[in-house]
Amino acid sequence: MSKIHILVVPYPAQGHVIPFMELSHELIKHGIKVTFVNTDFTHNQIMNAVGKKHAVVGNNDIQLVSIPDGLEDGEDRNDLGKLTEAIPEVMPKRLEMLIEEINKFDNDKISCIVADGNMGWALEVAKKMGIRPVLFWPASASLLILLFSIQKLMDDGIVNSDGTATKDQTIQLSPMMPAMRTTEFAWACVGDLKTTKILSEWVKKNNEAAQVADWVICNSTYDHEPAAFAFAPEILPIGPLLASNKVGYLAGNFWAEDSSSLNWLDQQQPRSVIYVAFGSFTIFDHSQLQELAHGLELCNKPFLWVVRSDLSNNGKNEAFLKEFEERVFPCGKVVQWAPQQKVLSHPSVACFLSHCGWNSTMEGAINGVPFLCWPYFADQFINETYICDIWKVGLKLDRNGGLITGEEITYKINQLLHDENIQIRASKLKELAINNVKEGGSSNKNFKNFIDWLKAYA
Repeated sequence: MSKIHILVVPYPAQGHVIPFMELSHELIKHGIKVTFVNTDFTHNQIMNAVGKKHAVVGNNDIQLVSIPDGLEDGEDRNDLGKLTEAIPEVMPKRLEMLIEEINKFDNDKISCIVADGNMGWALEVAKKMGIRPVLFWPASASLLILLFSIQKLMDDGIVNSDGTATKDQTIQLSPMMPAMRTTEFAWACVGDLKTTKILSEWVKKNNEAAQVADWVICNSTYDHEPAAFAFAPEILPIGPLLASNKVGYLAGNFWAEDSSSLNWLDQQQPRSVIYVAFGSFTIFDHSQLQELAHGLELCNKPFLWVVRSDLSNNGKNEAFLKEFEERVFPCGKVVQWAPQQKVLSHPSVACFLSHCGWNSTMEGAINGVPFLCWPYFADQFINETYICDIWKVGLKLDRNGGLITGEEITYKINQLLHDENIQIRASKLKELAINNVKEGGSSNKNFKNFIDWLKAYA
């Protein structure tokens, strides 16, 4: 018996690949076959992280494949301007070739492409090849609405034609949606002026491609972003997607998870540990890294700190961190990458010092964990506004002085841990998140409708 066969195409970044993998695991529960298309570079990162012997993904109904991203070996994939320019030159044609090859040899023909909103060209490939196009947005609905609004922002004189803000101001796209600072718009705070212009053009092209999508689904909930979904009812929330917390699932991590962090957490008191993690892009200079370490040590509380091998651009950090880790252990533990969903659901965790990426935000929210917010770029400033100003489940650090001191970090952690109202609100937010994905919840209903649509047109 043939199966519905879906091709999924995430943007090649950790914060996008993980929710696409979560979505894929949910799809296969409904008897759907998934071909997961990474770039060659991303595919190799994931395979190196899990080890070649574990390359089979929990279930043979998810097939991992890859195509080139257009950059040469050794080129910087964190240079978003360069990556954005390269992708459309190479990937659309290679995706067409891949689909033709799959359809030639596989009895289950590709019937739908689920593409990242940042990979609009894949939706156009779907339309061209007579395959149903679906846009999946792995971040907040508010960010997607902001991106959809870029031309209007230009027409209204809020943003210049090159994507830069005409002035530094705060706007709201609709009442009750997060306040957004124009200089922190997602395309305008990830590089230099050239990168801003490239990314703003990329956003406009993606917006055009989005028009062909049969569905626009999003990793969020009505309860977390009611004003955003009221403003754009065509966006349907199906989140939070948190499949990788289950045994045997490949999460799509770019770094190998250090499971010793869970054993260490088992030895800590309930609600005592400060979990510190800044996602896959954040970079600290040596001075800021020292201040963060100083702040964690000053707290005199157990902490689990995720320090990627590329967290800092300074060679002095390796020796500093080694000495620091030896000095603070066992009260503090430093790892290169952690199984974050399992960490945040652990009863020992008291709070989350976070960069506020959307995956981290949703993972913290569904586990009722309060936040100390330290956004770095892109949508993380919007997410901080949700956490601190709308949901009121976290605190902001004072970033006005540039360098965030150890004393400021310690002060805010103590303030957060002693605020019972924040904890109460975090617990209520957890309940809302769980209610959305359980049987009968809004996200659950939207997802089931999506599955029914896929099956109806198979």
